[in-house]
Order: sequence, then structure tokens, then C-alpha cells
Amino acid sequence: MSSNMTMPLAFVVTPSQPFPLGLTPARSAEQQATQTVNLAVYAPALDAVDVHFIDAAGTWHKEPLPELTDGVHHGLVAGIPEGTRYAFAARTASNGKAPGPGAAQLLLDPYARAVATVELPGEDGEAEREQLMGVRVHDYFDWGGVGKPGIPWRDSIIYEAHVRGQSMRHPDIPEELRGTYAGMAHPEMIAHFQQLGITAVELLPIHFHLDETHLQDLGLTNYWGYNTAAFFAPHPAYATAEAQTAGPQAVQDELKGMVKLLHAAGIEVILDVVYNHTAEEGPNGPLVNFRGLGDSNYYRTDPAGQYIDTTGCGNTLDFGNPRVVQLALDSLRFWAEDYQIDGFRFDLAVTLCRDVQHQFTPLHPFLVAAAADPVVSRAKLIAEPWDVGMGGWQTGRFPQGWADWNDHYRDAVRDFWLSDRGAIEGGGQGGPTARLADVLSGSHGLFAGSGRTAMASINFTTAHDGFTLADLTAYHRKHNEANGEQNRDGATDNRSYNHGFEGRTEVESIIAARTQSAKNLMATLMVSLGVPMITAGDEFGRTQQGNNNAYCQDNETTWLNWKLDSAGRELLDHTRWLIRIRRDFLERQPPSYPAREEGNYFHWFGADGQPMDPDRWQDPRQRVLQFLLGSREGYLDGLVVINGSPEEKALVFPEPFGNDYAFELRYSTAPRGEQRIGTVFASGQADVAEPWSLTIYRARLGAPAQQPKPAVRTPYGKTP
Repeated sequence: MSSNMTMPLAFVVTPSQPFPLGLTPARSAEQQATQTVNLAVYAPALDAVDVHFIDAAGTWHKEPLPELTDGVHHGLVAGIPEGTRYAFAARTASNGKAPGPGAAQLLLDPYARAVATVELPGEDGEAEREQLMGVRVHDYFDWGGVGKPGIPWRDSIIYEAHVRGQSMRHPDIPEELRGTYAGMAHPEMIAHFQQLGITAVELLPIHFHLDETHLQDLGLTNYWGYNTAAFFAPHPAYATAEAQTAGPQAVQDELKGMVKLLHAAGIEVILDVVYNHTAEEGPNGPLVNFRGLGDSNYYRTDPAGQYIDTTGCGNTLDFGNPRVVQLALDSLRFWAEDYQIDGFRFDLAVTLCRDVQHQFTPLHPFLVAAAADPVVSRAKLIAEPWDVGMGGWQTGRFPQGWADWNDHYRDAVRDFWLSDRGAIEGGGQGGPTARLADVLSGSHGLFAGSGRTAMASINFTTAHDGFTLADLTAYHRKHNEANGEQNRDGATDNRSYNHGFEGRTEVESIIAARTQSAKNLMATLMVSLGVPMITAGDEFGRTQQGNNNAYCQDNETTWLNWKLDSAGRELLDHTRWLIRIRRDFLERQPPSYPAREEGNYFHWFGADGQPMDPDRWQDPRQRVLQFLLGSREGYLDGLVVINGSPEEKALVFPEPFGNDYAFELRYSTAPRGEQRIGTVFASGQADVAEPWSLTIYRARLGAPAQQPKPAVRTPYGKTP
């Protein structure tokens, strides 16, 4: 052969590679023609690894992964076309048994892009058993030019939802689409999102997950899905029956289709992700993959080899191992690129950031790597900033580039409107306004130490975990008997108030009081600096009948009921109106608002229109607060008046720095205030603040052109 001749590319056979992990198509044309794939798995506990797979005819095959590089077993394997099911196993000496069933303990590929359940025959008369196996799928999808909406943090309004529960009871969505990825993106659902005004749906876990053993024993399921078994595969049970029958590729395409349609409507998709523990549970839990591949390498253990559990779920992934950090980053990058996901909410995020001494550190390698990753760093990253270990509460300490669920906000707002009201109406005393004012203005002190602003605060009064908004106003104590744990599960400190009666009632005065409290909570959320998050169904008063830990209730307890009563319709109209007011206000502020602390302001006043002083901030009898908010560059300011007391209070509109202002009433949770929308008041003018109410005014410099007069009420739900 002459020296200038080269071998055609079609005959170049590339060697096996330890990266990327999982199953990837081999590189050369010849290998592709033989359906050859590169398989790589981090399995440091195993001396040798085989791959077992099933061909199209249902025949089992076994091939070795002959190479070992730094704990990664890898090899090239031919005859694995799309749709092939496969799993790993420790290599055993030939014993005359056929590969596959009964030959070895099969282990699911941690990087499997899809998961299927295969029925394996039992041995020696035993019953059939189910085996999880990875499935080869392709990643092509026609996005049709639809890209990510790219909504700034300051304009974001998050809607936390469950794929199944969102549409299971929607009467205008075809039955075959209810409770599915397709149902989440049905035109009726998208219309609801757009009319409501939210900018992102944050989905409870859609990674492939399993039901815990104790739930199976109770005949229940893990409805929420916080029990992940495969971090790269979608949960197939949320796809339509048609897609499930067609196979994993169709399931994947349905989910991508959901994302595409939501993006086309200008709505981002955020995934709730669970990298802190796995579905293998505690030491006696099921063997799925990690425990067999490298128990002490994947999980955090003490010197005696016992699990260190900071999640309350039996096991904790060890983010001190670079391979575990790699697993999480590879998964995040995959979902952000292949599925075009816009952001991630990290369940029990503190667990991901504990060092070798098990202490939280904002300089943890995972956080550093995420900040340096060109894909992950561009996503919205949201921490649930706590876990159940020592030093587990770390709200405000995550680094720049992250936002935190702000539990300080949740507690302060619930206390002011609910716990305090219960105490006052019971003859006691509520708290002062200082704590509420702190969270209204973005919890500056909480986030300043990490170099972040109010944009790092995810403000919420409810989430999937706990009472719904309606139940906060209707239940004093939890009612979790249906969960099978004798009502021992779930939080006992709910900061709720039932307004004098526990649970459902037909008493109109109690219903009216509860509805007003719900409006107060929603209105406070929408006038606060930070990023608001609404729990699905709170916009129209969804109830779980007092269950504050409905993680195992895949039924009408958790599914949204779209047949609204009058109170539900009223609350929905108010929520839409409040979101429009918020968006209208932000559109008139400069792009830097409110990230530049020096560029925005809150001016605080008492009921008499005079500036607040230290004594009044701490006086629990002073429960009326006025605040003017805006920016130095913005031409629209807002005045919010809060009366957290049971009496009507005399009110004098403020004169900030001696300036005359006109205040146009735009919204009120008070019945009489609602009838006066459009009325204009002047600085120094007297009025009243109705009991237990929040009222919003548009404020602008300059006295009103005419004396204030009652306005014809503009119905909520119309453009403000």
C-alpha cells in the first residue's frame, strides 16, 4: 500500500470510550450500520460488567464491557437498534444459564434516556418479577423554530403544578388527554395560563420515579414523584395511553411537544428535580442500580459504612464524589438542551452542597461547576434551601445565580394575615408590621450577605407541600388520615386560621371572611418585591380537605376541580386582576428595577400619613401600614395600604417629602373598596382603611385635576 493512501472513513472503527456515560451511537459509518453503540457505566464496586439486552425477536443477549477506565466500565456492542432494552450486570463465570432472566441481578443504566418495565420469569416456581431496563431512543425532534421564551427574573410569575393533577378533571379537555403531558399543553390549559398571566409552569418531578415500599404496602402511590430512579428519563405514566402503547420514543416526543407548545405561548417550563436521594431508599430498599454499581461511591456513608441521611428518605447521594456531581450536571445539561427546559427547582438543595464534614458551603464544587457550566448557568436555578440534617436551613446563603424559596416570606405573611387574626379575634394580640415590611421589600437583609438582591427571593405563601391557599383559611389543624400514618405525617405548624369553624361550612359570613383572607394573601404576594410563585388551583380556591401532605393521594383530593363555585370565580377574577396590576407596574419601571437597590425605594407611612418610626414599627397595636414603592427613574409609583386589624381605621394619604400626589384606587380586598375603583384621592386627604384589607392605588406626582368622586366599579377580570 502506498504511503499516501488513506483508509475510507466507512471502514474506520473507533475504540470504546469512557465518556460520555450511558448509551451513545458509535462514531463510524460501519459501526452505525451494524447498530453498534458505546456503553459506559461508572461501577467502581464491580470487577467486570456485562450488558444484557433483548433483540426485536425477544431473544436475550449478553456482551462484556471489556474496558475499565477510572471506575468506568465501557465497550462497543453491536446489534442494539433503537427500541432495544438493556441493563447492566456484574460479570459471572459461565454457569450454563442463558443471558438475561435468572442469569444475574440486572441494574438499570443511570444514564438511560428511557425506561421500560420487563416481566421476567421467576425461578423454581416463583412468581414473575418486574425488571427495569433502559431503552435506546433517538434525540431528534422538530422544534419548528420555537425557542425558549427567555423571560427575565423580574417579570417572572411561577405557577407550581402537577402534570397529572392539572388536567385530570378539566371538562373541556378530551378525556384521553387528561392527566398527561399533552393535557398540560392543550389549548384550554394554555388559555387559562395566558388569561391568568403566569410566565412559567414549575412541574413537580417528571423524571422516572418509583413508589416507595411502604406506600405499595398501603395500596398508595407516590403522586408527587419525589423518588427518582432515572435522572435522564421521563416518567411514562404521564403520557397518553396512545404514546405509552407506541413506546418510549412516543412518550419522549409527547413531552417535547408539551414544551414546544408552552414555549410558543410564551410560557417557560421549570422542572422540580430530585438529586438528593434515589428510589433505592434505605439499606433494605429495592436494588435498582446505584447500590449494585457502587453503594459507598454513590451514597454518603459514615466510617462504619452506614448511610448518612440528610433527606429523611433513607439514603443521600454523595456530592463529595465528582462522579455524582457529574451525574447531576450531565442530567441538567441534557434536559436544558434536549428538552429545552428553562429552569430547575432543586429539592432539598442543601444536601447537594454539603462538604466532607457534612456542612453546607456556598463554595461547594457542585455550585462552582454549575456556575461555570455554559448551559446550566443560563437556566433559572431555584433552591429549596433546606434539608433535614444538622444546619439544614440555609435560606439566603446560596450564591449569585441562584434564587431561593423564601420560607421567611411564607411565615411572615401567613402570620400577619392568619395567625395574628386568629389571635386578635380570640381576644389576644397580633404582631407588629416590621416583619411584614421586611418581606414585602424583598428580604434585603436575608440575601445581601450572598451578594444578591430581591430577585433571589422566590416569594410564596403555599406550595405543593402544605395547606392550599383555601385550606389555610379553613383549617386550624391537618387532616391527613387518608395517608395511612394515623395523621402523624405532615407539618403541625401551619400558621393557618379557620375563621371560627373547622373545614367546610355553608355560613356565608365565614365564607366571606375566608375569601377576603385568601385575597389578602394573594394580593400581598403580587405587591412584594421578588419573584411570586402560585400553587396550582390557589387562583380559584382549590381545597385538599385539610390534607397538608397529600404526596400519596392520586385522586380527587389533589386533582384540580375546574367546576368553580361563586367564591372560586371571585378569587380567580381577583388573581387575574392582581397579576395585571403587577405587570402594568413593572412595565413602567426601568430594566434594572428592582435589582439595583439604590435605584428603587419603599417609603413607609402610618395610618396618619406620617413616616414610620422605630416605636411604631415594633408596636403590635399599629397594624395599619402605607407604603409608596417605585424607582427613581420610573414614572409610575404605587401606594399600598394594609389594615391588619378588625376595625375600620382613619387614613390620611401621605405627602412624601412635601410633594403632592394623586392616588387612583385600582384594587381592594375590602367589599366597599372594590366598589370605589377609579376614585382619585390627594395627598393629605382623609379616608378610611377597611378591616382586614389591602388596597392598591396608582400614585403619581401632582394633585388630582378635580375633587375625588365615587367611580363606577370596573369589574375584576377586565383590563385594568
